[in-house]
Amino acid sequence: MMNKESYQLSGKDWKLNKVFRYQLLAIACCVLAIAFSVPAAAIPSLQPISLNQLPASQVESIGLDAQIWGENGKPGDKASLLKSIDHSLGYLNSQAAASAYSRYPVAGITRDRVRRSLDRFRQLAIDSTTPSQLQESVKQEFVFYKSTGKDGKGTVAFTGYFEPTYAASRTPNSEFRYPLYRVPPNIGSWPKPHPTRLDLEGADALQGSKGLLRGLELVWLRDRFQAFLVHVQGSARLQLTDGSTMTVGFAGKTTQSYTGVGRELVKDGKFTLEQLTLPKLTEYFTNFPADMDKYLPKNQSFVFFRDTNGAPATGSIGVPVTAERSIATDKALMPPGALALISTKLPYPNAAGKLEQNAVNRYVLDQDTGGAIKGAGRVDVFMGTGNLAGDRAGYINSTGELYYPLLK
Repeated sequence: MMNKESYQLSGKDWKLNKVFRYQLLAIACCVLAIAFSVPAAAIPSLQPISLNQLPASQVESIGLDAQIWGENGKPGDKASLLKSIDHSLGYLNSQAAASAYSRYPVAGITRDRVRRSLDRFRQLAIDSTTPSQLQESVKQEFVFYKSTGKDGKGTVAFTGYFEPTYAASRTPNSEFRYPLYRVPPNIGSWPKPHPTRLDLEGADALQGSKGLLRGLELVWLRDRFQAFLVHVQGSARLQLTDGSTMTVGFAGKTTQSYTGVGRELVKDGKFTLEQLTLPKLTEYFTNFPADMDKYLPKNQSFVFFRDTNGAPATGSIGVPVTAERSIATDKALMPPGALALISTKLPYPNAAGKLEQNAVNRYVLDQDTGGAIKGAGRVDVFMGTGNLAGDRAGYINSTGELYYPLLK
């Protein structure tokens, strides 16, 4: 969720209509996720490492998360890090965590060890006053487990995801035609495999009221891309026509597997992976809008939603996700709720307001997963809510490394 699809955007490309640009950025984000998909790595997916095995430059930077305290006069985000840690601790104290770790396959990584490690790291983060002080404490007390990555050598592909904000209506009309649906109450009795996206909503995404989804409409969006992308992102914040705000979150899905639209375009020879950029997607769907009827149904998986009553976006372990502090990984391989360290590049606005990639070493919490996040070589970073978060998420296209610090 391993071939790369590059989204290098020129100044001219960024002069696209803002709304359409935003939609396509979200698509780009989703396309990147699928382009990076690989089969699950052989277990063990994590291996303990000795710091003297690493290059000296990497040892010096590992764990040096200056953004906790802030840089260049900018405020830090220690409070958001601690809040995200507390969310994970709440999960690790639950029966759900006990059940998940009873099946966890990597020797030496237990729920108790993960919880104790997170407790200790939290205290060190509170007590430390500089990045280097925290770094030295972590080096002394923790051992690092490194993901074997997509190649067995630790190379991990990073993409980003976000919570979109769209306009919507509680009732359908000529402008708002594309619904999101509640979970069918009788889905347990549906034959398996479940019906496909095409079966459920038709090629034009407007036939759901004629079949199994009749009467299950939760809310209507004005744009088909937006409704589709909510399925991919798993949540959304909706500005309703009556002036109120509605949040929706993942409530269930069919048994059909996820397929990426970008991958299908490549397979049909519309682009190569190297050509599949945001401008190319924009050009293609502008020139051939009818092809939405062909390509969107190729993602046969179908997601159902619920009104989350204003709650923040929530990860697969049932806790809120935090911008730039929550990641999604393959939970069959990576420890749920655990403290992790990512070493990669993330986009930040420069002085001119344009996004540029900056190298980061950043502590995060492993709190989510996704249909396209498979194998030890995949990480999806939650970038937050809204347009800027979407812009940044769609621009993440990098490799790096993934570590889990655990108490010695």
